[in-house]
Amino acid sequence: MIAPGESQRPATTRKPEALSGGQAASLVGAGIAVSRLLGLVRQRVFAYFLGVSDAGDAFAAAFRIPNMLQNLLGEGVLSASLIPVYSGLKARGDEEGRRQVASAVLALLSLAVAAIVLLGVVFAPQITAVITIGYRGEKLALTTQLVRILFPGAGLLVLSAWCLGVLNAHGRFFLAYASAAFWNVAMIGTLLYFGGRSSQVELVEWLAWGSVAGCFLQLAAQWSIAMSVLGGLRRRWTAHREQVQAVVRNFAPVFVGRGVTQLSGFIDTMIASLPVLGSGAQVTLTYAQLLYGLPVSLFGMAVSAAELPAMSSLLGNEDEIRAALRARLAEGLRRIAFFVIPSAVAFIALGDQLAELVYGGGRFGPAEVRWVWVVLAGAAVGLVATTQGRLYSSAFYALRDTRTPLRFALIRVTASIVLGATLAIYGPRMIGIDGRWGVAGITIAAGVAGWLEFWLLRRALSQRLGAVDSGARLRAIMWGAAVLAAALAWGARWVNSEAPMLVRTGLVLGIYGMTYWLVTWKAGIPEAVALRQRLFRRAR
Repeated sequence: MIAPGESQRPATTRKPEALSGGQAASLVGAGIAVSRLLGLVRQRVFAYFLGVSDAGDAFAAAFRIPNMLQNLLGEGVLSASLIPVYSGLKARGDEEGRRQVASAVLALLSLAVAAIVLLGVVFAPQITAVITIGYRGEKLALTTQLVRILFPGAGLLVLSAWCLGVLNAHGRFFLAYASAAFWNVAMIGTLLYFGGRSSQVELVEWLAWGSVAGCFLQLAAQWSIAMSVLGGLRRRWTAHREQVQAVVRNFAPVFVGRGVTQLSGFIDTMIASLPVLGSGAQVTLTYAQLLYGLPVSLFGMAVSAAELPAMSSLLGNEDEIRAALRARLAEGLRRIAFFVIPSAVAFIALGDQLAELVYGGGRFGPAEVRWVWVVLAGAAVGLVATTQGRLYSSAFYALRDTRTPLRFALIRVTASIVLGATLAIYGPRMIGIDGRWGVAGITIAAGVAGWLEFWLLRRALSQRLGAVDSGARLRAIMWGAAVLAAALAWGARWVNSEAPMLVRTGLVLGIYGMTYWLVTWKAGIPEAVALRQRLFRRAR
């Protein structure tokens, strides 16, 4: 991390890191919010037409399988391997070097993607049979067909992730994440156009083609801007072969880490496909994960993505860099906690209100709402750990250490698989409830394993950098404010139980959010104070 001749310079960053952590995270969060809110609209339309049907199950499972390619080679892996090297070259003013490194990574990535997409299409029946072990007959055949259609789209998203890495390194945070809106719009349009004129099987096939079209639109929206900030591609990169090799070396451990995470996701899919959990378990898990993914993306991913190029561009001696990293970590952890703690409490206390608001209607009735609520509450167990763990991993990536997060990811995944299978299959029998509720065991297990990984990451980074201020007092205030807000929201819900759904839900969530903000503002939580200042400044 220390450039030659920089050892006596105070730890500083250059653009785009001249943005404050809050400003950069806000841009990332705004971009993610645009795409995620459209994702909620997409899933609401999906729920309206498909509910928790077999066709919905087939699409949910098929959608996860080619996404393996995106997750293995996409955003998180590229960010962890490319951005630290690219941002370091940029911070030192090596413009030609950064272009050569980015060009080399794109060339290698394109070859890998083309090969994997081809294999995925050819071997779709075998892959699908293994992943959806509980599917049979027409349901399995439909899932296989959808996998074949979706695989090329996942390849386009991997190339889009390369654009995202380049844009992030140049401070173009909003565009990098908002471009996913094009993908969601394409899928929403497909659902609305074919939803009323097709059978459920035909609808999910059209939706798969709409997804591929949306992937192309997402890549196209980023490509020209990425080329502009990059300054063009380079055909030769021999002068910076060492930096290219560094990216590849960093890539391998993160790739393996993503691989074991994908293995966990696939085993979750296998478990959810088992007959003991009933029809609709897979799509119900997907519905809950989309809601759960909102705070993970809006706050955990936003802060981590904004901090990675900033931490990677720090210049100075070892002590100065360690001190700067500790300060950025403490601020980022507090910022994540401010938003994620009330999200976790809301999922547990008000999850049915959220599920009804987002998915209610058509084929998605009260029984489906309750099912999603229980699964969502299980996911809330590890929400804080999962989001803050992303920031700790980003700090290791900035230190050019991709192996430590890999080791801990292996531990987390192993714990999640063993505990998830046990709770999902045997949990309902042990307490004498319907087996369909076992799907909540998958999310509970993931949460427990997330806390284990978080603790390991925090301990290892503290040993390397020194203790990071955890802000225990402020976190206690946040938890207390969220629980108080939930109690008042439940009171408002009871009083207005006969009110129309939109009125009741709007009132309940409004009281919850306002109470949390007021308590944290009065307690002097910096994020709550800053929010008040922004609101009043705009009002004037």
